[in-house]
Amino acid sequence: MTRPEPTLAQGWCALSTLHNRIDAHIERALQSAHGLSTREYSVINVLSQQHDGEGGHFRMNELAAAVVLSQSATTRLVNRLEDRGLLTRYLCQDDRRGIYTDVTPEGLRLLETARPTHDTALREALEEAERHADLAALVAAVRTLEPAG
Repeated sequence: MTRPEPTLAQGWCALSTLHNRIDAHIERALQSAHGLSTREYSVINVLSQQHDGEGGHFRMNELAAAVVLSQSATTRLVNRLEDRGLLTRYLCQDDRRGIYTDVTPEGLRLLETARPTHDTALREALEEAERHADLAALVAAVRTLEPAG
């Protein structure tokens, strides 16, 4: 019996498998070493990149889009991180209805200590996935996205 040609759905399945493997590996590493989930890390990381220039601050809906969560899930996550002292919220100066979220110094310190753990876990997960024939091509494609450095 010959193996059928890959379909778009099979490619999507492989991509989903790769993502889930990577996410689970990073989650275990971040939780174990820093008490952070991958979503929490992502929120703090995205917010740490804000700046004072045009478009430099994220509203909640923009943050939700950046971390691929619903707005309500993002709000709950931000609430938990704020309760832990890692984030703070403040009113937008231009539009008093707008509320921005910023990373506290404690949140920045946690991000800096967690970043090497995240990056190491990502490399490990990619190396492990590379050993699976059905994922190797996807890992190679991800590696082409790495900035030259």
